[in-house]
Amino acid sequence: MPIDPYILLLLGTVGLAALLPARGDAADVASGASTAAIAFLFFLYGARLSTREAVDGLRHWRLHVTVLAFTFVIFPLLGMATRGLVPVILTDPLHQGLLFLTLVPSTVQSSIAFTSIARGNVPAAICAGSFSSLVGIVVTPLLAAALLGSSGGFSADSLVEIVLQLLVPFVAGQVLRRWIGGFVTRHKKVLGYVDRGSILLVVYTAFSEGMVQGIWHQVSPARLAGLLAVEAVLLAVMLTLTWYGSKALRFDRADRIAIQFAGSKKSLASGLPMASVLFGAHASLAVLPLMLFHQMQLMVCAVIAKRRSHDPEAESERDTASGTGAEKDSEAETATGTVAAGATDAVSRSAADRQAPSR
Repeated sequence: MPIDPYILLLLGTVGLAALLPARGDAADVASGASTAAIAFLFFLYGARLSTREAVDGLRHWRLHVTVLAFTFVIFPLLGMATRGLVPVILTDPLHQGLLFLTLVPSTVQSSIAFTSIARGNVPAAICAGSFSSLVGIVVTPLLAAALLGSSGGFSADSLVEIVLQLLVPFVAGQVLRRWIGGFVTRHKKVLGYVDRGSILLVVYTAFSEGMVQGIWHQVSPARLAGLLAVEAVLLAVMLTLTWYGSKALRFDRADRIAIQFAGSKKSLASGLPMASVLFGAHASLAVLPLMLFHQMQLMVCAVIAKRRSHDPEAESERDTASGTGAEKDSEAETATGTVAAGATDAVSRSAADRQAPSR
């Protein structure tokens, strides 16, 4: 499957940081610019998310609780289990990055896109991803404090900084949505460059710090191969648990699709700024597992979504659905028409996970 062009940009940014890392005053400028860019990104997320959509989504509270459980309970438990792979397969810093990966919120953009392609419950995917991003602003740093401890660089100041950088701009966007929401919606393609540019800037800043600190000698090709193998197993386990676990909980097919895509994925957009705050100069190693997992989840989920769209179970379940199930399908189809263009963009440019309070 072709590599997402945005991933090539991410890799190019890492290469630029390796060749021309920001130092001294330039590093301070890059750090300040990345902080401002991420704050503006979350402000746009708040302006984009329809409050009515979020309120309507509360009807599916069972689905949202299930996604949150997979994201912030099952994922971290699996991350903790990988501790046994140190030092045979993973180094301690790589394991910390892998564990941090399991703590970050779900995506929004790619969850919507893949749910739409697979003919699932799109409104549920929108709300599940958004709720996960909002909850993650507080829960991810707290989980990092509990599971990573001092190695994660957590402090009360870290939590305050994350709230100020992510939650406050999002709330401001929601407050101003009445006046600027239409403009943001009409120019979503242009403003999409803010998404990608913000992430690239954060990646450059984090990896520049890593180069200046000289930490890259800690990672060998064999360790990277081991990390990729571990992440492939982690993704396979989560895709299996979300699909069959939601079936055991008696969700219909449309909801199971939303749960699988929202509950098995992790947000690059939310994870990167949090890692920058929590890990400081060691953020480059901390976000490496997240960057690799990000590309892997896009490639695998794109294949799954395409297959689900032609799944015979879709027609069978649609024919036997109850009145409530039929209403959900109708609602998903209506919402799909609204987000189809944005969903297609999201697949092609990655899930930089409008995972953030939107993403």
